[in-house]
Parts: sequence; structure tokens; C-alpha cells
Amino acid sequence: MAEMLTLTEAAAKRVAWIAQRQSKPAILRLSVEGGGCSGFQYKFDLAEGADDDDSISDTDGVKLVVDPVSLDLVAGSTVDFVESLGGAAFRVENPQAAAGCGCGSSFGI
Repeated sequence: MAEMLTLTEAAAKRVAWIAQRQSKPAILRLSVEGGGCSGFQYKFDLAEGADDDDSISDTDGVKLVVDPVSLDLVAGSTVDFVESLGGAAFRVENPQAAAGCGCGSSFGI
């Protein structure tokens, strides 16, 4: 299932930088929660490890892990790290999202 998710090189570098500063493993957990202005919202956390049923994608030694329930909503997605005048943030390009919001952290299916 690792091919169902992609972590860009820019996102991997940012996760590695954050993990090093916090003395944690370079493992980014992406999950989906109900809420946000479009119905669902993305949640990012540094994880200590992957669970047995997680889908795992690896980019330059940095892992992106997603639980099975969230995977149903983000399969095929790309996680990127974007810096602009408005700030810097992880962004999910989700081909399943039928609606989204301006902030990029909320989506609907």
C-alpha cells in the first residue's frame, strides 16, 4: 500500500528537520478527523513508530504512516511542504477530495 501515498522530498526534509530538533524518529503520521469547514480535516503528528496495520511510505529515510480508516480517505494523495508569503505548511493533494477550503487543511468527499 505504500504506493498509495507519496511524501515529497521537500516534506521529507522538513519532517527530518523537525524530528531532529525534537529528538524523535522521522515518522510523520497523517490522519483524518471529522470537522473543519468542509467535513474532514487533516491532522499531522510526529510518531514514535508505525502500528502493525498502518500503510507506510518512505522518502529519503523519512516515513509517512497512515491508519487504515484514514487511508480510505487519502489513498493516492501526495503530502508536500510548501513555503510562501502566507506561511509554511504541510499540504495534502488528495485526488479524492471533491471540495476543499482556502486553508488547505479541510476537505469533503
